[in-house]
Amino acid sequence: MPFWLAERRNGQDSDIIQRFDPRFWTVNFPRPMMASVITTATDALRIDAVFYDDAALAGLIWESEDILDHPLLAYDTDRDYSHSSLSFHWRSHGIMPLNAVNGPTLTIEGRDANGAPRSWFVRLWNYAQGSPEDARITLNFEQLDGGFLLPAEADRVYAHDIDRMFISLVPPQFTGSGTSFVSGVEAWVEISDIVCAGERAMLDIGDAMLPDTGLCMATAYDDSFNQTPERLLRAIGHLGYGETINHYVGMSHYFELAPSGNGLFVAVGDNALNQPCRQWHKDFAQRAKAAGHSLIFSLSYELFDAHCFDDWKQRAENGDPALTGWVPPSALLSPVHSGAMEYLQAVGCEFAQLLHDNGLPVRFQIGEPWWWVTFDGRICLYDDAARSAFGDLLVSIDTIFQPMDAAQKALLDRAGELLAQSTADLGEAVRSHLGAADVELSILIYLPTIADPNAPDVLRANIPVGWARPAFDVLQLEDYDWAVARQTGARARALSLVADRLGYPLHEQHYFAGFVLRPEDRGEWRPIVEAAEEARSRMIPTVFFWALPQVARDGLTYFPDMGASEMQAFDDVRFPLALSQEVLAEARFSTQILTTSGGHERRNSRWSDALMRFDVGPALRSERDLATLMAFYRARRGPARAFRLRDPFDYDSRQFDSGPDNGAADQPLGIGNGERSNFQLVKHYGPVDDPQIRRITHPVADQVAISMDGEDVSGWMLLAGGVVAFDTPPPEGAILRAHYVFDVPVRFAEDSLAINAATFAAGEATSIVLVEVRQADSDQETGPIAA
Repeated sequence: MPFWLAERRNGQDSDIIQRFDPRFWTVNFPRPMMASVITTATDALRIDAVFYDDAALAGLIWESEDILDHPLLAYDTDRDYSHSSLSFHWRSHGIMPLNAVNGPTLTIEGRDANGAPRSWFVRLWNYAQGSPEDARITLNFEQLDGGFLLPAEADRVYAHDIDRMFISLVPPQFTGSGTSFVSGVEAWVEISDIVCAGERAMLDIGDAMLPDTGLCMATAYDDSFNQTPERLLRAIGHLGYGETINHYVGMSHYFELAPSGNGLFVAVGDNALNQPCRQWHKDFAQRAKAAGHSLIFSLSYELFDAHCFDDWKQRAENGDPALTGWVPPSALLSPVHSGAMEYLQAVGCEFAQLLHDNGLPVRFQIGEPWWWVTFDGRICLYDDAARSAFGDLLVSIDTIFQPMDAAQKALLDRAGELLAQSTADLGEAVRSHLGAADVELSILIYLPTIADPNAPDVLRANIPVGWARPAFDVLQLEDYDWAVARQTGARARALSLVADRLGYPLHEQHYFAGFVLRPEDRGEWRPIVEAAEEARSRMIPTVFFWALPQVARDGLTYFPDMGASEMQAFDDVRFPLALSQEVLAEARFSTQILTTSGGHERRNSRWSDALMRFDVGPALRSERDLATLMAFYRARRGPARAFRLRDPFDYDSRQFDSGPDNGAADQPLGIGNGERSNFQLVKHYGPVDDPQIRRITHPVADQVAISMDGEDVSGWMLLAGGVVAFDTPPPEGAILRAHYVFDVPVRFAEDSLAINAATFAAGEATSIVLVEVRQADSDQETGPIAA
């Protein structure tokens, strides 16, 4: 499989950067404030911040170790700052000035000469020349002292072992008490003409440039607000990801806040975005366009719970709010609460305007809109706004994992109608705001929750028929829980269900291949890559990895397998002429036989299975057959395209000496282990204890039956390549068997087909040879072909 998880550079390209390169600074801060950092020149950066109380503090951070970039792109770790200096031009507005008691301070974290952890607090005003808001600052690390008053309180920095350093930024009203401001206080800092000089002024940095992966990348502002857009786009470009970037605008960092009652809540009005978010996304859009990328901005029905109005939240029947499992949690917004939906529309319009103003096509995703289902199966249809909207249809649903009666189904159908109306209103608001008809709208659906086979009626509410084509331009699907668990049957069944219900062709779909939440689970990247490649094999035009922070953290390095051949062309049609017993069928093995000097033989079987060869000339019985054969040969372009052939001597899972039809118990399929979902159809020849095993790659879809422990079972799907995929893995020790009828994949043997009607009429046999096509595992498609 064409990927590996890189841990470090090992001969890949590298370059040199100046230490303190503006692209690689970050910001961080405690809630509820917000800050962001962007680069404004090759030697300059800008921090925007908004403070909501008098205890707010942001840090502008430089790490000695690059813990955010992909290992092939990270800068080298160097904790020794001795014999080097940092100088820059400082300008600020709206923060505590340099000369104040709590003015900007450089905190240096590392170890002293004895290896003991230490922190030093360097007052920048002590090293500044100029005014408190416009100064040149020079820091010589060999002669750098912490302390407020110098030289009286000098605390010499040990510059040989530094982990990180950060500059603190606080509002002018800072007291540390936590008293809220009447409104947010906006501020900015510009640091320009950044120069690092001295013996240790330069750092090696990874500069690998991977080939085009054929895949795209997803990002999220909640994960990357602390980094510069230039840094993110550098990673995406160097790692080989394509034109489109799907960017989730988040649920916790984009909003403006305003005091209300005893708390801070999202601000309702025309300016829903805070200034740091607005500046960051403007820079992101401009740089994406310059790099040849197109952005999809994604907005979900999810909002950070601490700043969400109580009456906006979906609720279970007992009043519990619909909260995710994140810590701290986010809340799901009620699709029928007018205030919540008007707020989402305002946010969507602002982000769409950002794309439009910066010359990018407006591509807008509505991400995972649903009626939330709690982890114990309660659907959240019971907030006050929903109760009012449902009226007489409102009934109790204890759990979605139970059979639904007619009244409950009616409630779920109405919930779906209201959800579809809310997404239509959001899309229309974005289009109307821009006055443009060329806005691309997409909908993102998470299948394991809303197409759960254990809750078949939940799709009434969460995959409403109102989403059917052409409600959206693009249908986007993700199923990473199933992908990681390799529950191929559940995935294939859900894809088939959604295709039937919503009707979007493959060329109007995107697929998201999932992410790895915890670094200790990095082994999950293998099934995620498999899922991405499976989606590509189904001809999904745009496939994403979700998301960049996890790709970088685990060193996921994906590249196309340049040496692999394309999937062999196959037409899923059967040879058009009926074959009689006169047809010649030949099974061929490849055996290496060596004869020793003593006359003994040593035999090596090169093939585990035979290849079939057929002469179907005797199938020709009339001039009409000749014409049919010639047309079929031309349509296959001679031997270029394979097709199905029914072998008249061997086409059934039953052996001729096996007696009567055994139903679904003809051939062993496998033994369950509680984890494996996929089982390849095979046929056994010879003795039970040492059979020759044949892979069955082209069964007849409607003539396959499966048994488990002797009982016919459902809950499985037949995938291309003869793979049986169970919705849930069969339990430990379950004995699986199969019955099927199958064809052989063959092609014409020659690039020419000569038929002489005169000799045919005289009774002379025509030789027409077909040869079996061996299909490697990597050549098998994995899309659903039958339920």
